[in-house]
Amino acid sequence: MSTVTAEATPTPIVPPSPATTPAQPKPLTGTPAQLASSEEIKNAVKKITTIATLPEVVAKIVTTVEDPKSSAAQLHKIVSHDPALVTRILKVVNSAFYGLPGQIGSIERAIVLLGLNAVKNIAVAASLGQLFRGVKLCEGYTAKDLWTHCIAVAVASRDLSRSLKLPVSDEAFLAGMIHDVGMLISMQLYPEKLREACELAKSNNVPFVVAERHLMGMDHQQLGQTLCEIWKFPKSCQIVAGNHHGHALPGDVHRQILSIVHVTDTFVCATANTGFPLTAASQTLDSKALSDLGIDPVAVERTKARMPELLSAASTLL
Repeated sequence: MSTVTAEATPTPIVPPSPATTPAQPKPLTGTPAQLASSEEIKNAVKKITTIATLPEVVAKIVTTVEDPKSSAAQLHKIVSHDPALVTRILKVVNSAFYGLPGQIGSIERAIVLLGLNAVKNIAVAASLGQLFRGVKLCEGYTAKDLWTHCIAVAVASRDLSRSLKLPVSDEAFLAGMIHDVGMLISMQLYPEKLREACELAKSNNVPFVVAERHLMGMDHQQLGQTLCEIWKFPKSCQIVAGNHHGHALPGDVHRQILSIVHVTDTFVCATANTGFPLTAASQTLDSKALSDLGIDPVAVERTKARMPELLSAASTLL
């Protein structure tokens, strides 16, 4: 990636038009970084080889499940070649998160009961969870806190989808889980600037993505969407990773999932003790915003009230 340089005549960085109503931020000081091109962002992501390349077995699982011609037998064959992954998947399958009757002793049985998408999601969670380890994100928060936040958004998105009777609960879970995955790249490439962005979000009421762009020339949404494209994740995940702090895309087939993750990300960030809260700290939800997104406020409140129960049941994913 080319070196980020200052613009000769700095122009203010305008926050994305959110579907929520953020508090009025104070002006940012200092010269904004030059905004990176899509090619520069792609090169930045590829630099972090430990992240840019998914573990082979997980990549195969994603590719297989996304192929409409794939079968349960194919998925079973891939997963069975990784005993450690089998153990982690069965641990989640037999947890309170799924609440299945009796003990499930085989991946084959888990696939039959839960479906290919659910098993794929557990495999991705088992893999990604290992990447959010042992790094200080900023003062008061670690990468593990960010993973806790991602799982909270995932389970909330799954629950809200079901409450709204939308047939996208598995997709919404995966999209919620990976929505902030671009932060993994920021932590590796720009740790100091990321910490500074956190402080701005804490003390200056600046939307997090605005602070990121001001300091780095890019934000975690752009990095996350690029990473999901490289990983060949479903299009819905790519869209959510790249747009969850702004408007749902009018007419886009993934609008429902994007709207759900936007809403759950907002209220999870506003809830104490659910991980890293700064990415959506300036977002708020009101009845008009929810109406614009086509989401029933009663369903949102129902999911919010269930969050302690949902997080407890999902503890095996953390």
